[in-house]
Amino acid sequence: MLAYWIPESPNTLPANASHRVGVGAVVINEKREVLVVQENSGILHGTGLWKFPTGVVNEGEDICAAAVREVKEETAIDTKFVEVLAFRQSHKSFFEKSDLFFVCQLEPLSSDIQKQDSEIEAAQWMPLEEYAANPLVRKHELLRYIVDICYAKMEKDYSGFSPLPVASAPSDKKSFFYLNHRDLNKAL
Repeated sequence: MLAYWIPESPNTLPANASHRVGVGAVVINEKREVLVVQENSGILHGTGLWKFPTGVVNEGEDICAAAVREVKEETAIDTKFVEVLAFRQSHKSFFEKSDLFFVCQLEPLSSDIQKQDSEIEAAQWMPLEEYAANPLVRKHELLRYIVDICYAKMEKDYSGFSPLPVASAPSDKKSFFYLNHRDLNKAL
């Protein structure tokens, strides 16, 4: 971003974007299989690592919509957003920016995979047990935690954050507030 502040007063232009927001989609079907992909390019290409569909949130796009869109783009699977399971924050990532990465659970509404050729080398439904046993997954700390969350979700022992539409004062602009409905309802 190039900017030049013309007035004599202090510069109030905001700094360049400081964060990138990404999503990862955990899609589990009724057979206890997860939707996984292998990338066609980038640092993971050719490693044999199966991963969950991921992508970047577009400007003005909600996290829940971005997760659904990324799965549709990469695999042609229709899904419904369920909740944010977890998120990671890291710094000095892409272009020296901070990175916020939201792991989202989606419910599949279709099952026939048609991979996106430009980004995805392979896509498939894989039993969670097989995915968890993959040596590359076992070596990757973040993926091991996501696998643990998947098992806990299947046993109904884990509740993430669901989007609740809210209006923000004073403009009444609509946004999403992500919260743990299950535990909140228990407390009330």
